[in-house]
Amino acid sequence: MRSSPPDDDLNTAAAGASMTGWEFAWLDGLAVASEPSWSYPEIARPLVRPAGSLLDLDTGGGELLAELAPLPAYTVAVESWTRNTPIARERLAPFGVEVLTELPAGEDEFDVVLSRHGRLPAADVARLLKPGGVLLTQQVGSDDLAELNDALGAPPPSPRRWDAEVAAAALTAAGLLVTDVREEHPGLAFRDIRAVVHHLRTVPWQVRDFTPQRYERELARLAAVIRARGEFTVRAHRFLLQAQRPTEA
Repeated sequence: MRSSPPDDDLNTAAAGASMTGWEFAWLDGLAVASEPSWSYPEIARPLVRPAGSLLDLDTGGGELLAELAPLPAYTVAVESWTRNTPIARERLAPFGVEVLTELPAGEDEFDVVLSRHGRLPAADVARLLKPGGVLLTQQVGSDDLAELNDALGAPPPSPRRWDAEVAAAALTAAGLLVTDVREEHPGLAFRDIRAVVHHLRTVPWQVRDFTPQRYERELARLAAVIRARGEFTVRAHRFLLQAQRPTEA
């Protein structure tokens, strides 16, 4: 007979959690995340301020892009996840930002391309950047929270290696000049099993077959670890790249 998770309301608490875009306020106090040594917004602002045009890939709910305001007169965001698209459009409408669900089809269109925890289609970025234009991206690496998968006996979070070296090679192959590379593994401490369940439901690609019922036994074991130690700590995987499209000869 399977043992039940320690909290009777585990499933209902996680299922009822409210999330808008990529805001994870529900986890306050239940999970504590360390940040990389760099600040993505602080690096992005001096690139955005003088730009005449800006593209933000996978903008989520538009939270970060709104934080970077004032924005260039011509700013476009892309968000294809149907849950986030209307949120981004509502949030970014006051800034005059058009939110698309697909990449723009043009060429030589943007002074700056941003992608924070979104896709990084190197050839499309090179196509969309103007000569001299700059890409800034912060990516989630393939080792992200791998210890959580291990604890649950689940497959690794990513079947393919995705790190700063691989991404930089792709950008270089697309004709961009990589000017900055940083990579770190900040910690994330889960202090309540409900935070684990909420995270896995919100980020379904971490454990692709996750349901609380399917992993009931493993969750119960992990809950016992959290009660005994006060937390369960895993390592995130973040890397930052900046690249430039060379000016025409």
